[in-house]
Order: sequence, then structure tokens, then C-alpha cells
Amino acid sequence: MKYDFDQVISRKNTNCAKWDAVKTIFGSEDVIPMWVADMDFPTAQPIVDALKNRAEHPFYGYTQAGPGVVKAVVDRMKRKYNWKIKPEWVVFSPGVVTAISAAIKSLTHTGDEIILQEPVYYPFFSCVKNNGCQIITNQLKFKDNQYEMDFADLESKFKPQGGMHFGSSRIRAIVLCNPHNPVGRVWGQEDLIKLGKIVIGNGATVISDEIHCELLMKGYQHTPFASISKEFEQNSIVCMAPSKTFNLAGLSTSSIIIPNKKLRDGFQETGMTHGINLFGVTALEAAYRYGDEWLEQLLDYLQGNLDFTMKYFKEKIPRIKPVPLQGTYLLWLDCRGLGMTDKALSSFMKEKAKVGFDDGVMFGLGGSGFERMNIACPRPILREALQRIEIAVNNLKKG
Repeated sequence: MKYDFDQVISRKNTNCAKWDAVKTIFGSEDVIPMWVADMDFPTAQPIVDALKNRAEHPFYGYTQAGPGVVKAVVDRMKRKYNWKIKPEWVVFSPGVVTAISAAIKSLTHTGDEIILQEPVYYPFFSCVKNNGCQIITNQLKFKDNQYEMDFADLESKFKPQGGMHFGSSRIRAIVLCNPHNPVGRVWGQEDLIKLGKIVIGNGATVISDEIHCELLMKGYQHTPFASISKEFEQNSIVCMAPSKTFNLAGLSTSSIIIPNKKLRDGFQETGMTHGINLFGVTALEAAYRYGDEWLEQLLDYLQGNLDFTMKYFKEKIPRIKPVPLQGTYLLWLDCRGLGMTDKALSSFMKEKAKVGFDDGVMFGLGGSGFERMNIACPRPILREALQRIEIAVNNLKKG
């Protein structure tokens, strides 16, 4: 089946957070929303058909993930990554953020520490703080328009500093983001091994957010953290979902893979992940079994959007420099060439350019001067947004 990703379909008046909350979030109805990680494309037809078929059965009660759903996850890990997982390793959660919070709760006591690699997806901050824990920052290094992990700094977090045991005895976990949101980096196996040896070698656990793992640009490959070795497998919690890949976020279903029984039992005992969405598990199974034809076309279209956007900024808005995107559909824009404060930059994008981004400072250290742009939309909308930015920047020059 051929899908038309250029087609613009209105999502207004559907209780859509992205479009129906534009005025509330950005102060004006005429802002193009390009903030939340939600695609403006209809999902794969086999998923729609599966949901319609299930909806015809007029019972919508408490739901469990049956063997077919679990097998769909097991089969996909084998097919996509040659990672052989066991059915009992799979636990379901309403969402990855919920799962990360549950993982932190299961691993910590009040006052313990969790490492985050900022700039990073901002809900991680509340996951740590709401569980009574402290954030330890292992800030990513921005070098030659690319992000790298700072392994020397990561290792130092586990060592005594200045006569005090800063983090050395209370770090319980790191939240790894791969592909990394917002900087779009797909961490290679070499980086993952270095990180794992440091973190696990110091007695901590890796909580790996891999929700964007199937949204990769050409030439990049995802490696599930736990698939690298038995040691990594037994000391990690891997969080995945079809929600970003197949645009199913409203169906609130994620699959959490926890090979270590002790970690898995602790995770489930938090009580934070009870309740499975009936239509969510239906969509997950259909997506993983029948969604690849749509996904292949989507990835080609997203690559086209990326190429178009990178060229547009380079040729027409050179003061804004996008960081090369490897994974996700979230483009990290270096806007420091505009010479604005973060407050002024936010106002400029909303009020002058009339585009709605996520401000870089929301993502923590290293986010100042940046904006996060969602390019997963029909190209006519993307073109209009870029033209608005171009005009606003040109008017800025005249001013």
C-alpha cells in the first residue's frame, strides 16, 4: 500500500494536545505547533483496521497482554536487533515516562542519586525529583557540531571529590536516552559499552529509554543496551514502545524489558504500571506484525524532510545551525547565532516567527540558546514553518 505523507489533514477539534492547545501554550491560534513528539501523519492502515475490528466487540473491560501481544514484542526484538528475549522479561506500562519513574522508585531510597546526561528529555527531571532523589548531571559535550558522552566526567561522579563522597555511594542508576532526545544522537555500541562498564562496574543500574529506537536516519543502526552482554542484560531496564514509531502516543502502551527477575519484581511491586490500555495492546500487536510497510515509507519521508530542512537552514537561515540528526524526528537547533537571551529567543519564535518549539533551556544544562523542532509533518507545513522563520530572521536583521 502506498501512503501519502504529503497530505495535510486537520487534527483540530479532536482533543489533540498538539493542535487544540496551541493558544493555551503559545498564546496565539496562528502558531504552527512543532514541539511535542507527535507526528502529523495517520498511522498504518493495518493498525487502524485492527482497532476498528476490536472496537466492534462491545466489551471494553480490564485488559491483559495476552500471549500474542507478548510474542509480538519478542519476535520484533529478534527480527530487528537479533536480540533473543524471553516472554517473561516483558512487562507492560502505560508509558515510558511512567516506567522510568517506576524503575527509579524500585531502585532507590529518598536522597539517592540518579545520573542524567543533559541536555535531555525534561520529564526525566521530575521522574527523579518526584521519587525523592537527587539529579547528578553528566553533561554531554558539544564538539564540532556533534554531541559526545563525557566518560571522564561520568567516571568521576562515582569517585570521592574534595574530601567528600560526592555520589560515590548513593548513585543508583543512570537514565540513558538512545536515540538521545533532544540532540538526535544514536549512541554506537562502543559508547554503550564504555557507559555500561562505568555504571555497572560501580554497582548502578542502566535505565535505558529506547522509545525512538526505530526512528533512524539513513546509515544508522540501533543497539538495545541490554543486548550487548549478559552482564548488561542483568543490570538494565529497557523501555520501548510503538508510540513514537507508529504515532500511537494516545493509546498509552509501552513494553518494558527486564531480564533480571529481582529488578523485574521490584519494578512491578511499585504498583505504578498497573492498567493496560485495551486498544493500546491491540495497536502494539498490529504495529509490530504488520506495520513495517508503512514504517519504511515513513522513514524515507522523514529523511526527505530532514534533507529539505538542513538545506533550507544552510542556504536561507544560516544564523540558525541544526545539529545533524541521526535518530528521532526532533531537530536540535543551535540558535545562538541570533544573539538572543533564552527568554527573547522563546518570544521571537512564538510571536515573530509564529512557530511553536520546545525551548532548549527546558532540557537542562547545555540547552541554552537552542530550540527543539519536530519535523514529522507534511512537507507543505514544514515549508511554511521554515518560511516564517526565514522572514522573521530577515526582519530581525533589518531592525
